[in-house]
Amino acid sequence: MANGTSIGLAPRIVATSSASIIRIACDLISEVINHFPNSVELSRKDLLIKNIKRYRKDLERRGDPLAQSHPPDTKLGIGGTRYKHLDIIPMTFVLPSDYQMFVEVFHRNPASTWIVKPCSKSQGVGIYLVNKLSKLKKYAYDARTFYPQINRDTCVISKYIDNPLLIGGKKFDLRLFVLVTTFSPLKAYLYKEGFCRFCTEKYDQTEIDNVFMHLTNVSIQKTNQEYNSIHGGKWPLQNLWLYLDSLRGEGVSEMLWSRITDTIRHSLDAVAPVMANDRHCFEVYGYDIIIDNNLKPWLIEINTSPSMHSTTTNDRMLKSRLIDNVLDVVVPPNSLPDEHWNKTPSPELLKNFTVLKPISTSKPPDEATIRRKGRSSKRRKSKSTATAPDAGSSTPPPAEGETKIKRSTKGR
Repeated sequence: MANGTSIGLAPRIVATSSASIIRIACDLISEVINHFPNSVELSRKDLLIKNIKRYRKDLERRGDPLAQSHPPDTKLGIGGTRYKHLDIIPMTFVLPSDYQMFVEVFHRNPASTWIVKPCSKSQGVGIYLVNKLSKLKKYAYDARTFYPQINRDTCVISKYIDNPLLIGGKKFDLRLFVLVTTFSPLKAYLYKEGFCRFCTEKYDQTEIDNVFMHLTNVSIQKTNQEYNSIHGGKWPLQNLWLYLDSLRGEGVSEMLWSRITDTIRHSLDAVAPVMANDRHCFEVYGYDIIIDNNLKPWLIEINTSPSMHSTTTNDRMLKSRLIDNVLDVVVPPNSLPDEHWNKTPSPELLKNFTVLKPISTSKPPDEATIRRKGRSSKRRKSKSTATAPDAGSSTPPPAEGETKIKRSTKGR
């Protein structure tokens, strides 16, 4: 089949329904289930960085409001930029080609920690943290003898997010699913369900060699003796929203979700001009997002083939619903190939998908404003909710290490 057809989804549909199996078979025959030919522009780490940097410059050149910057005297953060809306990734360099630029930045703050990731590997393979230039001697040598056309051992080095949001003292990230049916024009949908992936050991910034407290990849965490195969170190996204609203104020989860959707939309807008669009193609991307303690989401990685393997019952149910919902969106109304179909599904077929709309520059409410509104709302509702049951009592069991956090939250 054309365009690198992926039939990897087919075996994973077995757990859904007979109707889905029939539909997936028809789609395979009709060359509907394809990867976009150059999805590496999103999934390969060095190309993603290049596209986002170009996207920023293009917006600046056009004078787009999205390229607005903070004053020059503003202190640079993890992103290393002063953009108000485009600071979505940690400061990143490609090694060995950007080694000298990295060294200049490193010398400005020698106490900083950085994370090194191979450009074309996944599942946490080859990732490590560094806080000394001596650990990068290989790239210092390669930078002097670097030939792009023959060097295959490239990687990215990013500013480490050393203030991650912790729950139960443990670091976690979010795995979210994004469906793109066309890049020209861009039509993308964010799945409302997702999960948090927790580390198995409590976070300690000083122990940079302990992967079990820094890397959230399940393939790494499951090798630790502390790994719990019952819940798989995962937490439904709904539990995170309940936790944040109860701890930081009602409405905080909505603010964070808005920031996440903007971050994802920016990444897709960045690659849309270079993507080879094909009417036969669609793609389900797996987005990895880390939230810092200021509730700012950071884009860490994008996967073109997110794992549909399930480690828990909840995991299997979520991914089964996802696959079924994807088929509802991408299959034409008459279930047959239609070159004239504009790939716009009817609203009722979206179900758990939400449309990723173009970004507005209007300023969303900050956390302090939401907290004030939350407190006033609680005072107004105090009488009516005095005898209401605890909202957290019906949520699924928390990940390991969450029991104490949840109990303390109830008393707030």
